[in-house]
Amino acid sequence: MQGLNVIAVFDVAAEKMLMCKRRKDPYKGLSNFVGGKIEPNEDGITAAYRELEEETAITREDIELTHLMDFTYHLDQCYVEVYVGKLNKTVAVHGEENDLYWSDLNHDFFDASQYAGEGNIGHIMMHIEMAKEKLLQ
Repeated sequence: MQGLNVIAVFDVAAEKMLMCKRRKDPYKGLSNFVGGKIEPNEDGITAAYRELEEETAITREDIELTHLMDFTYHLDQCYVEVYVGKLNKTVAVHGEENDLYWSDLNHDFFDASQYAGEGNIGHIMMHIEMAKEKLLQ
């Protein structure tokens, strides 16, 4: 079963969230969290920090990630681990895989015409909101 991860990254003030505009399928042209594949024999948190640095230049020293939830898709033979973190300092993000941008938090993240994941981003954002005192201190 293929492991994937997505990472919700918030700025220092927890007022904006890092998103990417996907350049390729699936979800080409839609906004998504950053993330990627978990390599064989790689644990989830290590993969999350690796993907985060590869896609954004944010390092383990810039952020502490918390494992929030998982989704398992049995018919597709994959699972997605969801991580959340808030930057501990301002970081100049850059990456080559997708176009990165800082999003305000007042969007309809359930809007499948703008956001990847068939509503998963909205679902994740609701759980982050419910646990924000623990996640975004």
